[in-house]
Amino acid sequence: MKRSGTIDKKTTSGISNPNEPRLFPLKKAAEYLGLTTWAMRERVWAGDIPVVRFNGGRKMYLDRHDLDSFIEQNKTVIL
Repeated sequence: MKRSGTIDKKTTSGISNPNEPRLFPLKKAAEYLGLTTWAMRERVWAGDIPVVRFNGGRKMYLDRHDLDSFIEQNKTVIL
């Protein structure tokens, strides 16, 4: 059997890129949205975007799905 040299990629539902993390630290989440770190904190403090905190930890992580939802909810058309 002769090999073609190409690799067929399998698609999986629900996973966009398994190498990309789902949780971002605050700074990376701000970069993802194109905001400053302080603007990101203000969105969190206002309750616009939920955060993930692990027991006993102070560091905040933001779920990429919540960031994408925030983008979709804040889209608007300017006429």
